[in-house]
Amino acid sequence: MKKSDLFIGFIIGILTAILGAFLFLLSFTKFQYIKFVIHEPGIMGKVITLGAIINILIFFYLLKKDKELMARGIVLATIILALATVLFK
Repeated sequence: MKKSDLFIGFIIGILTAILGAFLFLLSFTKFQYIKFVIHEPGIMGKVITLGAIINILIFFYLLKKDKELMARGIVLATIILALATVLFK
C-alpha cells in the first residue's frame, strides 16, 4: 500500500462529487438554472451534497477491491465536502 493512494482517493472523491453535482444539474434543471444555483445563497450546499452521493458507491467499490487507503481518501473528501456544505449554507 502506498501513501499516495490516500491522495488519489481524495482526488477521486472530489472529482466524483463535482461530476455528480453537474449530472444532477443537467438532469433535473434547465440550463438557465445553473446561474441561479451559483449566485443564490443556500442552494450550492444542497447541490454539493447531492453530488457527493456518488462517493458512497465509489467507497464500497474500493473496499470490495481491497483499496482501503483509497477508500479512506473518499471518506476524507466527503468530510471536506460536508464542511463546504456548511460554509455554503
